[in-house]
Amino acid sequence: MVRGINLSLLLATWFSVDCNPGPIDDIAVDRYFIPKRCIREVKSGDFVRYHYNGTFTDGKLFDSSYDRGTAFFGQVGQKWQIAGVDKGILGMCVNERRKITVPPHLAYGSQGAGDKVQPDTTLVFDLVLLDIFNRADQVQTKVISTPKECKRSVMRTDFVRFHFNGTLLDGTVFDSSHKRSQTQDSVVGEGWLIKGLDEGLLGMCVGEIRHFIIPPFLAFGEKGYGTEIPPHASLVYHILLEDLHNPKDDIIVEVVEAPEPCTRKSVAGDYIRYHYNASFLNGMTFDSSYQHNQTYNTYIGMGYMISGIDKGLQGVCTGERRRIILPPHLAYGQQGAGKDIPGSAVLVFDIHVIDFHNVKDPVHVEITHRPEVCNETSEVNDFIEYHYNCSLLDGTLLFTSRDYDTPQDVVLGGGKIIDGLDEALRNVCVGERRTVIVPPHLGHGEKGAGIVPGSAVLRFELELVSLQKGVPEGYLFIWLEESPVQLFEALDSNQDQQVPLEEFSQFIKQQVLEGKGRLKPSQDPDSVIRDMFKNQDRNTDGLITPDELKLKVDEDKTRHEEL
Repeated sequence: MVRGINLSLLLATWFSVDCNPGPIDDIAVDRYFIPKRCIREVKSGDFVRYHYNGTFTDGKLFDSSYDRGTAFFGQVGQKWQIAGVDKGILGMCVNERRKITVPPHLAYGSQGAGDKVQPDTTLVFDLVLLDIFNRADQVQTKVISTPKECKRSVMRTDFVRFHFNGTLLDGTVFDSSHKRSQTQDSVVGEGWLIKGLDEGLLGMCVGEIRHFIIPPFLAFGEKGYGTEIPPHASLVYHILLEDLHNPKDDIIVEVVEAPEPCTRKSVAGDYIRYHYNASFLNGMTFDSSYQHNQTYNTYIGMGYMISGIDKGLQGVCTGERRRIILPPHLAYGQQGAGKDIPGSAVLVFDIHVIDFHNVKDPVHVEITHRPEVCNETSEVNDFIEYHYNCSLLDGTLLFTSRDYDTPQDVVLGGGKIIDGLDEALRNVCVGERRTVIVPPHLGHGEKGAGIVPGSAVLRFELELVSLQKGVPEGYLFIWLEESPVQLFEALDSNQDQQVPLEEFSQFIKQQVLEGKGRLKPSQDPDSVIRDMFKNQDRNTDGLITPDELKLKVDEDKTRHEEL
C-alpha cells in the first residue's frame, strides 16, 4: 500500500511465508458507508482509484494517500496491492467507504515492511473508492431526453455547440459550461475533443440531453488534465446539445404556408416587407419584428441583409409563411452579433411575407364585375362617386367608404387621391367592380400616411357608383355641339345689347338641360356660372357687352377660365 515500498518484493516475500500451524484469520470488512446508487461493483481485473488511511489496530497512522495528495491507482487481482486489500475491495462501489482489517499473512507477513510495518502486524485500511474502470469499457451513454422531432443528428465533421456539466466518477465537479454562460464549441470527429466525447456526441439531436461515462483511456488517460482532472480518471458528462451545422451546409427553406394563387414571386431587386420570429435551433427566441410592432423592410438580393436571409427571401409569394434555417457562415459567422447571438450559431427565421414590390411595378387591375351595358366610361376630369375597401395585402382593413353615409367622390386627374387609385378609376363603367393592387411608389410611398405603413402595397376593392363627365382642365363649361354662330345674340334674349347675370345664367342652364353643353362637375352650378360670368364681365360692371364676350378658344392660351 505504501507507494514508497517496493510492492513487488514485498508480495514475493509474502507468498514465501510459511503457514502458521494455528487457525488463519481472514480479512474483516466493515462497509460503514454504502451509497444509494451503485453503477457497478469492483471485480477482479478492474482498475481502481481510491484514497486510504492505513493504521495499526491501535489507530496509529502508518501511511495515507491523503498526505501525499495522490490517490492510489492499480488493477485488482494483479498484485498491485497487498492481498488483503486486493480481496477486501471486491464488490465495492464508487463513493463507498470501507474499513478492511487485514491479518499479517494477507499483509506484509513475518517480514513486515521496512521501518513502517513490523513483522506479523495486523493492518487496518480505511478506504473511499473514487473510480473504477476496465480496459473492456466503452463510453456508457444514457439518453435523458430527446426532442419530438429530429430532422438531423450529429455526424463526423459537424460543428456543435453544447452545454455540459463535467464531474469525476465520485461526483467532484471539474468543469461546467453553464457557470461560464458560454457553450463549448467544437468540430466532432476531428480530434478537437477527447475520444469519448467525439464518440458520444454522434447521433445527438439539438435539444437532446445525454449522460456519458467515459473511461480514462478515452478521456485524459494517465496524465490527467491540469489540477482538476487527476490521472486515470473516469469522466461523467451531462450534455445538452444546443446547435449543430456543417461548414458545407446551405440554407434550409421550409414552406409552411403557400397562398393560392401566387401571381408573382419575389426576385432580386424587389423591396419586401415581412414579419419574423428569430430563434436558435433550441427554440429560444432572440428577436421578433412583432415585438417591435413593425415589419422589417428592405431590398432583397442586393446585400442589405445577412446572405442567408437575402437568399431565402427570393422566390416567395405575398402572404407566404416559410422557415429559413441559416448556418453560421450564411448568418453572423464565428463572431456572432452583440450579446444576443453567439458565435457560430445556427439561426432560424420564421417569416411571414406581408408584401413586396418593384419600383417598375405598375398598378394591377382585375375586373371582377362589368355591366352588360356600358355607354360611357370614366376619364380624366370626370367627377365620379365610388365605394372602396382599402387593405394591406395581409388582409388588414385600413379604410372603407361603407363607414360613411355617402360614397367617396373625386374629380379624376385632380391630384386629390393617390396616383395608383386615380389611374385604376379610369375607363370604368358605372356599376363596375375592380380589385386593384397599388405599389407604394404609386400609393403613399416609403413614409406611409396615418395608419398606412411606409412602403406598403395596398389592395383596393372598388365599385363605381356614379359618373359625371367632366370638362378639360381650366374650363368651366364646354359645348357638346357647335356653339351658336351669333352667341351674344343668343345670350341677349331681350336684345338690349347687354347681358346681366340672370340672363346669362338662364341661357347656360338651358344649354345644359338640352344636352348642348356641360358645366364643370362636382361644384354648385350657380357658383360655376357666376365664375363664368365674372370672367366675361371684364369691366366688372355687372353686365356683359358684345365687345367683352369671347370664347375660350379665342382667349390667350395661358388663361384657364372661360366659356
